[in-house]
Amino acid sequence: MKPTGKNAIENKESAEVVHTLDENIEIDFTGVEVEEFYEDIDFDTFIKSDMRVVKVKECEEIPKSKKLLKFTLDDGSGTDRIILSGIKEFYEPEELIGKNLVAIVNLPPRAMMGEESNGMILSAVHNQNGEERLNVLQVSRAIAPGAKIV
Repeated sequence: MKPTGKNAIENKESAEVVHTLDENIEIDFTGVEVEEFYEDIDFDTFIKSDMRVVKVKECEEIPKSKKLLKFTLDDGSGTDRIILSGIKEFYEPEELIGKNLVAIVNLPPRAMMGEESNGMILSAVHNQNGEERLNVLQVSRAIAPGAKIV
């Protein structure tokens, strides 16, 4: 189910999933299932991931794809970055435009549905009462595109 509206929260009566950055809203986490943790990796491996703040300039559906959204991003480099993300089930493209997200920008390019993706947008995923939930990681608009996540 796709969220709608800028002040989105979970409506307990309809079980509609919605998103918010408002920390004052109570959210019921009853029934949340936490996945097993991966084995430890060494710090040198982890630090190779270049995570940056990216601002969504454009977001659109990929024709004929059930999952993919195409993001045109400002990554602070002066050149637009294109990243494809399989989050179409959870977001309408227009609600992400203008948002500051977090992305890994040093992954090798990957072809998907005839398009090239140059990175990965980070999301938080969990199951609640048997239903998958997903939220892209958003950061304050006060953080400039290109800022390194450390």
